[in-house]
Amino acid sequence: MGFPLGYTDMYLPKLLLHIITILGFIKKLISTLFTLLGLEDFLEPEFSYLAGPESCSEPRFHSVSAALIREILPVVKYSEIVDPPEKCAVCLYEFELDDEIRRLRNCKHVFHRSCVDHWMDHDQMTCPLCRAGFVPDDMMEVFNEKLWLASGVSNYYEEYSYIASGL
Repeated sequence: MGFPLGYTDMYLPKLLLHIITILGFIKKLISTLFTLLGLEDFLEPEFSYLAGPESCSEPRFHSVSAALIREILPVVKYSEIVDPPEKCAVCLYEFELDDEIRRLRNCKHVFHRSCVDHWMDHDQMTCPLCRAGFVPDDMMEVFNEKLWLASGVSNYYEEYSYIASGL
């Protein structure tokens, strides 16, 4: 059958296209203003799907737990591990010999450093593949102490107990 003869006279798609273009321009304008005023933290991050595991850039701020887990899970070169898997289970890219990887201590799964770090930045504390905890049981007490100290709650509690004892 095809389109009717007067299909170019349809104004709704053109109007919709113009509205979307104007909204995109307004979004770009607001984004630029926020960046110029130093308020870019209030903007939603832009996601780009570039090829390769390196596409995930380091965020500016990490949670305290993610920073502590990074200390526990050292970064090594892929060529240094014995019996390695062929590809990362997060991004599904094959490992290169010079890739930086993290081997989890509990389950021994291997991921690109950027893939598992990005996973941790979303407050995930378990293996993306098997859900085993990042922190081994024998290190959990030390991890919790460091997390408690880094949170600053202990300093507040000490000040409060000092004030209460002085009354």
